[in-house]
Amino acid sequence: MYTPLITVAAIFTLAVVVVLLPVVTYTFQRYQKKMRVRCPGTGGRAWVRINASRAALSSALGKPRLRIKNCSLWPKRKDCDRGCVKS
Repeated sequence: MYTPLITVAAIFTLAVVVVLLPVVTYTFQRYQKKMRVRCPGTGGRAWVRINASRAALSSALGKPRLRIKNCSLWPKRKDCDRGCVKS
């Protein structure tokens, strides 16, 4: 009686894993490294590190949500609007 439901659930789970796992892995690897960006506040260059785990998990549901973990201009400009990661 439960065999068809278990089979459908297993196929659905496998499909989700096959589709989402590569996306999450790619996003994590992409944002794991330091990135050089132009600071919109100063106009100069800065090195930022993105929270790769958050970006990877949010990419499973659509566009990755980027949050700066560290910036070379901090702590002096810690309260900036973080426009360098806004799309």
